[in-house]
Amino acid sequence: MRRSTFLYSGAGAMLAVTLPAMRKRALAQDVIDLTLTSAPLQFAPVSGISFAGLAYNGTIPGPLLRVTHGQRVRIRYVNHSGVATTVHWHGMILPNDMDGVPGVTQPAVPDGGSFMYEFAPGPPGTRWYHDHAAHLAAVRGLFGMFVVDDPHDQPAGAEFALVFHDVPSMRSVYAAMKGTSNAPMVDPMGSPEMDEMRPGDRMGDEVAYPAHCIDGASYPGTKSLAVKVGQRVRLRILNASPTQTRYVRLAGHRLLVTHADGNPLARPIETEALRIGVAERYDAWFEVTRPGAWLLQGISADPLEFEQAVVVHTEGMGNAPPMGNPQTLEGVDYFTYEKAGGIGSSVDETGVTLRQPFVLGGGGYGSSIWAIDGKQWPNTPKIRVRHGDRVLVRFTNKTDMEHPMHLHGHVFHVVEINGKALARPLAKDVSLVPANGGTLSWIFDADSPPGRWLLHCHNDVHMMDGMMTEVDYLT
Repeated sequence: MRRSTFLYSGAGAMLAVTLPAMRKRALAQDVIDLTLTSAPLQFAPVSGISFAGLAYNGTIPGPLLRVTHGQRVRIRYVNHSGVATTVHWHGMILPNDMDGVPGVTQPAVPDGGSFMYEFAPGPPGTRWYHDHAAHLAAVRGLFGMFVVDDPHDQPAGAEFALVFHDVPSMRSVYAAMKGTSNAPMVDPMGSPEMDEMRPGDRMGDEVAYPAHCIDGASYPGTKSLAVKVGQRVRLRILNASPTQTRYVRLAGHRLLVTHADGNPLARPIETEALRIGVAERYDAWFEVTRPGAWLLQGISADPLEFEQAVVVHTEGMGNAPPMGNPQTLEGVDYFTYEKAGGIGSSVDETGVTLRQPFVLGGGGYGSSIWAIDGKQWPNTPKIRVRHGDRVLVRFTNKTDMEHPMHLHGHVFHVVEINGKALARPLAKDVSLVPANGGTLSWIFDADSPPGRWLLHCHNDVHMMDGMMTEVDYLT
């Protein structure tokens, strides 16, 4: 057995992390032993904010985990959070009993208890991990990034892991779960979220966020990213917000998007800004062609959105006033599934053996119901598959907001959106379903380890209020 190290932050806020060069070769017999311990943490990213959070290994986000594809991990989870919790390894294809869903794949780990997770992390790419229990532990801070390096990836001159996350008002979270929150929408002008609003829409599921962070800190306290002229820089960006789609832009630069949810795009796409749904990840590159200092920042109508920013600078420019971005998407060329996949003539249904339509509904003001086919979990209709099935799932969204739908234990391909087939299907594990009658279709192969795999909205309010089902393998 060989042991390797993993990256972690010490006590206090985790800052933007520079990823070191990965090992040239991973041996199948390599085993990495890690320990994750959850416990309460008073989290104070900005003056005047003291949040009763939960943390892995003393930080929010938790430690950045990094392995090379082909290695195995043994991760001992120790729970001192005060509530029963688990760890879900988001985006991983792994044995079902390692997926970390209480009551479905394992019993919840009680406070004071422990559990050993053991698996080979994969597929390669930008993944993450988070609590999946019903006590809002992920909302309070139990999440972190997990990078599974691909030995075939092109090298970067510099590489940074960035977790965009928010500090919630827990009072507004509880109100949102009842559909009675008075928190406003803060999506930027020019965004689909604003364009999809109809006269008279009343949103009771919005969550108020008194602070916004990148890797545990808020601007100007975020650690700057030092780059050099001539470098090609890789950003791995995760949206760990409980509810908010994030728009991210680097002033003065265009970004080349190469991976979605850790999976390579068939054709990289250049864009001015990223649109990142809850739980989505994007790998984006840029070239440093001149000296300077620029803000990599979230774009939003929230007056506090300036906090979700980090300075990117060349040598000697660390104290220079950074170039910023306007807080609007009007006229901005931002990432969309249609641009990334291109529009094709029709969906290729070759080999499809099972078709499953789902209608997403609920969400009226004052209601705590978010539903699939009119039912709430655990009474939602299930997808029952046999190993080897190819499944086409088609969502129709009858609600007035988009839903980031996530499938555990599989990589699916987005093949259609709003009636338009994608010429190059997108390999993902989370995808935003358009609002107001919008449609989106996946195709996935039932070739994962057998068991029960959740399929749910990754907006935590909607998931907890019932927008969840599962894919069940028949024996």
